[in-house]
Amino acid sequence: MCVALPGLAISTDQGQLTGRGLDGFYRAGRRVLSRCQVRVAGREPLAVQARMTAADCARFVGTLRASPQAGPDPDVVVERTRRADGSERITLRSAAVRPLRVPVEVALGTDLADLGAIASGNPGPELPATVHDSGLRWSCVKGSSAVTADPPPADALASAGLLRWEFALPPGGTASIELRVRLDGAGPVRAVGRAATSPLASACVSGDDPRAEALLRTSIEDLQALLLRDPAHPSDTHLAAGVPWRCGPAPADALAAARMTLSLGTRLAAGTLRTLARTQLRGQGPQSGMIPGPLRDAGTHLPPGCTGTEATLLFPALLAEARRWGLPEPETEELLPAAERCLTWLRTTVGDGTYLRDPHPGGPVRCETQAHAHRAALLGADLLDACGRPGGAGLREWAGAMRTAFRADLWIDDVGGGRPAAARAPDGRLVPHLGAAAVHLLDTGLLGGGEQAPGLLDKVQTEQLARLLGAPAMDSGWGLRGLGAKEAGYNPFGHRSGAVRVHATALAVAGLAAADYEKEASALLRGVLEAAAAFGHRLPEMYAGEQRTDGSAPLPHPAACRPAATSAAAGVLLLTTLAGIRPDAPGRTVTMRPMRSAPLGEIVLTGLRVAGAPFSIRVSRLGLAMVEEAADGLQLRA
Repeated sequence: MCVALPGLAISTDQGQLTGRGLDGFYRAGRRVLSRCQVRVAGREPLAVQARMTAADCARFVGTLRASPQAGPDPDVVVERTRRADGSERITLRSAAVRPLRVPVEVALGTDLADLGAIASGNPGPELPATVHDSGLRWSCVKGSSAVTADPPPADALASAGLLRWEFALPPGGTASIELRVRLDGAGPVRAVGRAATSPLASACVSGDDPRAEALLRTSIEDLQALLLRDPAHPSDTHLAAGVPWRCGPAPADALAAARMTLSLGTRLAAGTLRTLARTQLRGQGPQSGMIPGPLRDAGTHLPPGCTGTEATLLFPALLAEARRWGLPEPETEELLPAAERCLTWLRTTVGDGTYLRDPHPGGPVRCETQAHAHRAALLGADLLDACGRPGGAGLREWAGAMRTAFRADLWIDDVGGGRPAAARAPDGRLVPHLGAAAVHLLDTGLLGGGEQAPGLLDKVQTEQLARLLGAPAMDSGWGLRGLGAKEAGYNPFGHRSGAVRVHATALAVAGLAAADYEKEASALLRGVLEAAAAFGHRLPEMYAGEQRTDGSAPLPHPAACRPAATSAAAGVLLLTTLAGIRPDAPGRTVTMRPMRSAPLGEIVLTGLRVAGAPFSIRVSRLGLAMVEEAADGLQLRA
């Protein structure tokens, strides 16, 4: 899967685009070419290797015997380099001892179908082609696409969708064909992440564990490939949710990913916040101040949740933390009114109550939602106070009251030490199942001076939750299950009922490390790194929660996006958690709380961004941190 949005190319590891399944080149969700099958000397090359060379580029190598005298050894190598921008280069290399005349055929076709129709199994028939320029063209009521070839083909058969060449290859000689596919009326694909204005710093990692370097490099490449521009405000960028199913904006995912990548700079956070502020609901009514978002499946025990609620609560938290990482004050001031509207919505919706219920009538009180609301209130209050705005005291008072009530109302005592409830139903019944949503209780957020905000759980409850998350029922060995393996309704492939979600696992690692439960954090971290290696370091948004055993490998989820914004951002968070960087750019300080157990041995992170300047740090095998590069005047604290 080659990604450089709005361009996308999907194929199997055989390299041929067959027109079946999802195969094809895409532009903005439209399949502009579904079939691109290469035959050399009348045969398909035998595929011997397929690998990603970058997020937007794949290389396929095949071989064949073109001369009868070749014996068992292939004498022609066929290399195909495919890019998400709609280009493919086909190169033939001869290893024969005699000159060869090699005919080449490329069969092309498309249905110009929308991705949604393809996913539902109803793409429609392949369209008839016409000869156009140095290639072929297809048209329907939805639009037109064309393929051009360089050099031009010796023959073009529109009825068969076929382009033909014949090359004379001397011993050791090469010949190449460059194919370009484009959607009529659309310019060339210009990926945001490939531009000099990419909002993400090109950070690097080195050290004892080579998997860390591969994961960070691939994660940043995937994040760059998923960047989108706000069409009305091209300077503002945000992340698409994932490929291939969610190539458009998803507010909660975009905010969560921007938050996990603050160590790469604040420009992505600023662009995401500005883009979503323009969608914020205004006027009167109960939804005024919300960032709208769709419903999302919540598993077998709870009704779908509102991602708009999550996005609205993430907005002020991201702005507050981006300011701590170095977001310039003018940009903070510009976004502050939108954050205030989010916080006003929170206080208005809660009213005189204690908890934030689901927005629909009779909705449950979700544990996860209370964690988001509590963090938004505390970080929002910190932000309002810092900017000289009123309202901070009221938010802290409500958060304190909710904290006291939560520890009694939404904690289930049992002989095993207890557990947080997943939710409280409208009739007062507690939903007792344990799932990955509980990790949000550990994600308390960053305040000034490098301090973590207080959490909803007390110390004893936090210790018990850490023990539960580190137990085999939740830790699959590849990461954190979405639902405990002993819970009713557990399904290792369930979106929210058993599959490992990388985003939740990264939040668990960061939260456990911040709370000094490094044993559990280290086990989860190592499990995800092992899974990442099995996936070529391009982590999918989720994979099956099957238990890891000797010699096993994580099972892919057939509906998972890969790459996905939250899983790529999670790769960044997992590795920066090792260093424990807690900046306070307005206070000109940065506090270092590295993982003392150094689970990956020595690690060196370079090219990060703190306070608008490059930041590099080394963590030794003894868990000691040493800052090697930082902004002038930034005071370092242990």
